[in-house]
Amino acid sequence: MSRFKIQIQLLLLLLGVGESAYAQEQIRIWQAGDDTRLTTSEVLFSGDGATFTVGDQSFDASAVDSITVVHTVTVTYSGDQAVVDLGHAPKVTATVDGAHVNILSTNEKSELEFVLQGESTQGSLTYDGPLKCKFYLNGLNLKSDRGAAIDIQCGKRVDLILVPGTENVLADAAGGEQKAALYCKGHLEVEGSGSLTVSGYTKHAIATKEYLELKKSTGSITVNKAASDAMHVGQYFLMSGGTVTLSGQAGDGLQVETLTLSDDVTPNPDKENNGQMFIRGGSINITAAHDDTKGIKVPGNLSVSGGTFVILASGDGSRGIQVAGNMLVNQDDNTTLMQIRATGTTYEDEETEDETRCMGIRVKGNLTVTAGTIQVANPGKYSYGIKVDGTYTKGPDAIVQANIKN
Repeated sequence: MSRFKIQIQLLLLLLGVGESAYAQEQIRIWQAGDDTRLTTSEVLFSGDGATFTVGDQSFDASAVDSITVVHTVTVTYSGDQAVVDLGHAPKVTATVDGAHVNILSTNEKSELEFVLQGESTQGSLTYDGPLKCKFYLNGLNLKSDRGAAIDIQCGKRVDLILVPGTENVLADAAGGEQKAALYCKGHLEVEGSGSLTVSGYTKHAIATKEYLELKKSTGSITVNKAASDAMHVGQYFLMSGGTVTLSGQAGDGLQVETLTLSDDVTPNPDKENNGQMFIRGGSINITAAHDDTKGIKVPGNLSVSGGTFVILASGDGSRGIQVAGNMLVNQDDNTTLMQIRATGTTYEDEETEDETRCMGIRVKGNLTVTAGTIQVANPGKYSYGIKVDGTYTKGPDAIVQANIKN
């Protein structure tokens, strides 16, 4: 037996997969920083150990940096039942009650990947584990009759992959205590060209405790209903691609909050980009139809360097975009086009009798537009196009068509 073959088998054993078991797993073969992912029934070595073959692919052993095992857990929903295939994932347990699945990992060495698929109107998925992980939504239609549809209690980075060519639908149960139909305690990074439609019947549709990132490959994310915010994000929001469509929410469309220290007042200095939003590409379509709500709400700074925005502020006292800090608009990453309409009128709070005007864009800090196009119409009675408390600056390469109050 070659030394390299022994090293591979020792690696697999350390990861908790024996020689007879690892044949059922996927492996990643790393060469010069790139990986080849394979599902295999066996790994065959040459007599001298100089080469090995996985399936129909051959590899030079001296060019391989490492081989890692990918532990995949598959959850398949069907009506009022769910089947969980743990594969050979070490230190992972699953509890199944009808179509409600609770998965717990105590594995502190091997990262996990999950494939969620099938359909149920009486199911859910709850996961808790100590390491970053990946969730593939592979044609999942999951509507919960108690609590969230997907509740990820992992505080690390969580990759959510919308499998190309698939349509995925999530909805939670009404009247529960969950924060959202899709909730992640950690950092949620979304990619994959599939689609995701989410409805939140108790509070938010999508919520994260820390940041939410939409990568360039992201397909479409749609929220048709939310009892509160459509998308509620802790720490910061970063969008590089995808199409986001938000409507039917009783609260704000896309809201970022500032994570604070234990006093619930002081911003946590350990959280990078805390309370900020970055839009670098993609498309955002939002309707803020309820009174005194915002299409986009940012407690810190908003930086736009690309993307297409179509926002309708039709509720009384609503705002298309509201920024408590500074707003910077350019085209450093992609073409920027912002089209906003403020059609609502003034909203009067019944308790305080305070009045709030409908506005296309409200910036409490400075507004700087160096490039891109901003078009804001405000046909609503007593509405504003753009209101800026700080300094308004427009560069020669920028087009701003709006009534501006500064």
